[in-house]
Amino acid sequence: MPKATSSSTHGETLTQSKTRIAYPSMYKVIILNDDFTPIDFVIYVLERFFSKSSEEAQQITWNIHHNGSGVCGIFTREIAETKVNQVNDCARGHHHPLQGIMEKA
Repeated sequence: MPKATSSSTHGETLTQSKTRIAYPSMYKVIILNDDFTPIDFVIYVLERFFSKSSEEAQQITWNIHHNGSGVCGIFTREIAETKVNQVNDCARGHHHPLQGIMEKA
């Protein structure tokens, strides 16, 4: 809610408002581990849709493999939804059960 302040200059009243900026909520895009999707495909997805370097993609992939899931990035809601859809559509197109999800950061 804006906060108003007043000041007087030669009979005139000036009002200033302070507005708080609401930043958009951020969401984590997470890839879930499964026992069937090849590691090379997970690396490919991370490089293609998340612009990860080969080394970053390998680290995230091993995190997914060992911990059951891994964060691929943090984005605004619309971008996170798009990334999840890209991952899931690509996986289905290649007949892999790989799944991406998003959750509030």
